[in-house]
Amino acid sequence: MRKFLVLHGPNLNLLGSREPEVYGRQTLEEIDHMLQEWAEQRGCRVDTFQSNSEGALIDRIHEARDRYDGIVINPGAYTHYSIALRDALAAVPVPAVEVHLSNVHAREPFRRHSVISPVVRGVIAGLGPVGYRLALEALWAELDGGGSAGA
Repeated sequence: MRKFLVLHGPNLNLLGSREPEVYGRQTLEEIDHMLQEWAEQRGCRVDTFQSNSEGALIDRIHEARDRYDGIVINPGAYTHYSIALRDALAAVPVPAVEVHLSNVHAREPFRRHSVISPVVRGVIAGLGPVGYRLALEALWAELDGGGSAGA
């Protein structure tokens, strides 16, 4: 059975009430439920984890080695400066896709740079919660030999 890990970074626990004009009204619980439904349809497993702590996210990435077939990560604000998160993703031989709910390239200039992007298969930004599902679809296709853009 294929297994995927979905990591939600800082402040994503506030989805639904945090800046809904930017991040939408869907809660993190609703997004996780959508991902569980996707997994059931595919006959696979999706584990989700949210933390406001950089170290907790890094620990989960390390634990993904030999346990998961792919990682979907929304690093939140860590996107822009967490070399530690970037290095964890680079150190673990599990393909990953970076996801952002909002279009980070249409926002403040500091949000347009990701230290994570160079070590993941791809980036999905600005499509809201469906971006998580699309990231899982991309990882699934790669496992089926459908290729990827590469890291």
